[in-house]
Amino acid sequence: MATITINIQDKVAQEFRKQVQQQMGEGKGILGKAVEAALKQWIHEQRQEKIAQEMKEITRKGLYSLKGWKFNRAEIYDRR
Repeated sequence: MATITINIQDKVAQEFRKQVQQQMGEGKGILGKAVEAALKQWIHEQRQEKIAQEMKEITRKGLYSLKGWKFNRAEIYDRR
């Protein structure tokens, strides 16, 4: 378990606490669980964005590498 000390604006902290209380209730450790969930979501979004950018780059490069290539129906079914 790690301890992270951060500074955020008072308005953001108040709104976050309010939302956590409304959605998750009150109790020991609830705020920490909410922060952990928010961090996991942020990490997931960053990874997905990186994957999307990589796929865009592959697609962009791939458009030119297949120029002139043609396939027939038999080739498609052979690949299964």
